[in-house]
Amino acid sequence: MIYPIGVRLNKGVTLSDDMDNYKEWLGWMKGAGFEVVDVPELTREVKQAADAAGLAIGSFDVKKVPQLFSKEEAKRVAAAEGIRKQIAQAAELGGKVCFMCLVPEDKAMPRKESFAIFKEVFPSIVADAEKLGVKIVLEGFPGPAPYYPTLGCTPETLRAMFEAVPSPAFCINYDPSHLFRLGIDYIRFLREFAGRTGHVHAKDCVIVEESLYLYGRHAAVFDQPIKNSEGPWRYAIPGEGSVDWAAIAFELDKAGYQGAVCIELEDHRYKGSAEAHRRGLSKTLAYLHRYFH
Repeated sequence: MIYPIGVRLNKGVTLSDDMDNYKEWLGWMKGAGFEVVDVPELTREVKQAADAAGLAIGSFDVKKVPQLFSKEEAKRVAAAEGIRKQIAQAAELGGKVCFMCLVPEDKAMPRKESFAIFKEVFPSIVADAEKLGVKIVLEGFPGPAPYYPTLGCTPETLRAMFEAVPSPAFCINYDPSHLFRLGIDYIRFLREFAGRTGHVHAKDCVIVEESLYLYGRHAAVFDQPIKNSEGPWRYAIPGEGSVDWAAIAFELDKAGYQGAVCIELEDHRYKGSAEAHRRGLSKTLAYLHRYFH
């Protein structure tokens, strides 16, 4: 199976609010051989820029997701209404995949508590998305230390969430790097949730053995970890990590996955400048072509 390979663009080193910078990045991506772009917001201007560059839209983000889990009902209602509008506007522009990371407003909120709110607010959001032909895909990033509050980052919580919201428009964003760092079997996970895989991120992870000895699975106390790491693990580009991408390609093909595979570059070795980021993206694209193209 041949999958279009893309890039998740984030604001920061890779992207500013300047549309000229956006267009320059899209032009570079097309010239480098990418086919898809994941965007932090899908507006008419962004869609026109992607079309002009010859790139398809992979996923789009929405704002106010943490407020969906606010302890204040008025905030939750306002956030839900705002997200419905954003999804509808993106759908008008051809957006098909809405990316969400369910980190609550209060990072100390237990996942059991946020799940109770999820059952209250999410069914209607997903129902509206389904009518518009949009899939909501959940990111498996466990959230910031020390609470790791993200809802939907483990099989236990996802099983309960899919039981509560069985709509086919409610899916996962499959990213093996988060599963690997959590010690979750990422191939077994893919097999279990194959029918719920709505989008794929190409990001890898490495367990640093010396750091694992020093800190265990916890973050360092005295040492300063490198960026995109907590000490015992670090994110890496595919091809320089521990994830078996050949096995992932096989499972996606067997499951009949028909979406894109988009690189989310969070490897500290290829960050710090646009040039470094592009070097990492180009290396990753060449590696992924072995399995997905």
